[in-house]
Amino acid sequence: MPDKNLTTRTIVGLEIHVQLRTRTKMFCGCAVEPDAPPNTCVCPVCLGHPGSLPVINRRAFEYALLTGLALNCEIARRTKWDRKSYYYPDLPKNYQISQYDLPIAQNGYVEFEVSGVPRKIRIKRAHLEEDAGKNVHDVPGCTLVDLNRAGTPLLEIVTEPDIETADEAHAFCTELQRIVRYLGVSEANMQKGQMRFEPNVNLSINSDGKEFRTPLSEIKNLNSFRAVRNAIEYESQRQEAAWLADPAYVQGNVPNENRGWDDEKGVTEFQRLKEAAHDYRYFPDPDLVPVELADAVIAERRDSLPELPASCRRRFVSDYGLDAKDAEIIINHRETAMLFEAVVNCGGPPEIAGKQFINVWLMLANDRNVEVTELGVEADRMARLAKITAAGTVNKTAAKSLAEVMVERQEDPSVLAEELGLVQVQDRGATEAWVSQAISENEQAVRDALGNPKKAKAAAGFLRGQIMKISGGKADPKLVGQLIEQKLEQLRSDT
Repeated sequence: MPDKNLTTRTIVGLEIHVQLRTRTKMFCGCAVEPDAPPNTCVCPVCLGHPGSLPVINRRAFEYALLTGLALNCEIARRTKWDRKSYYYPDLPKNYQISQYDLPIAQNGYVEFEVSGVPRKIRIKRAHLEEDAGKNVHDVPGCTLVDLNRAGTPLLEIVTEPDIETADEAHAFCTELQRIVRYLGVSEANMQKGQMRFEPNVNLSINSDGKEFRTPLSEIKNLNSFRAVRNAIEYESQRQEAAWLADPAYVQGNVPNENRGWDDEKGVTEFQRLKEAAHDYRYFPDPDLVPVELADAVIAERRDSLPELPASCRRRFVSDYGLDAKDAEIIINHRETAMLFEAVVNCGGPPEIAGKQFINVWLMLANDRNVEVTELGVEADRMARLAKITAAGTVNKTAAKSLAEVMVERQEDPSVLAEELGLVQVQDRGATEAWVSQAISENEQAVRDALGNPKKAKAAAGFLRGQIMKISGGKADPKLVGQLIEQKLEQLRSDT
């Protein structure tokens, strides 16, 4: 019989690999060009030829320092390089240059929200290393190796095991991607492998007052937020089922393992046993000198930090009165957030401008597969559209139609509204005529509005839609709503 008092808690720590946005590789002068023909961006250094010597990429180091500061980490005044020994076909040197006991950054944290609830995840460390090449499995019966990626600057960020749910992991990864994009240190394009996630998952199972810990599974190379969430959910369920089937499935009895994620099947699959630090035989790289940082340099870099997503989100809510969900969407892309703020600075009413960013500009950008900043509509014209909407010159529907034209034509929205006949009619007499026409042509909707409580709201909404159609979108929705209520009340009194 299963223990009725059994409780299970998921424990997740994340390892995140972020490719840094540099022109050249970490320890040589080869170009970082992901789309170049295979094995064309290589040299004796990144190919591991005997006698070749590495040189540190200063820009990559500065990006790592900036990221460590943004993650609220302690920055090492002295950091060094280590060789991590292992062999794979895509690692021609048979070792990776990384950082072991003296990482550039450690003991930090990231604050974010999950469904409106504040969370804080500790950062254990962030260290610089070089990426490996890429195995290609496009030819049946063999594996090809492309070493263009070998040596690309890579920042590995490791969290403490503070994450408790798959949704929390999803939210954390989303926030971390925003942070590195706001900093400009990485494009963090997951489809291109520029940001990869590796959750370490196990369970704390409490049964009959005793705690049991399942062995650790590291799920390798996830390249989407959806995969992170689904893989953690599946792995938690798999480990719980394994323990229920055999209570000896615990740390110490069963080794830790690396697993892969099969997105089509929705399952994790065993790859190999998980290595420990001693398996890599770390030792200081004899060809690279340690880097020492002065306090003044760290202070200067800290002062250069841009506003980060969490601060921007809070400010948009407090200063501009945006809904928290709308603010979350707008700040997702730094340039979009900056454009929104420019619209407000040009006089656009924040609440109206915010809704138009969500319901108009972002939709137009998504339809064209571009960012809002690439639509070609400058902040001043966006502000003017928000202002004439707030003034009642055009309604929301007309504003959306105007925005579509504004993408194609560099003209003032007020002029376009007049030209296209989209100026909202405030004439009460004309609106009363449209209301009367809609009511006379839609008898069933009127009967439902008057006598069917279950359909009354939908019927009134249908009538409003008909009036907007009759008026060609020119009627003032607020006035229309008032006149419909008055007309229906009059009809109730007459019956």
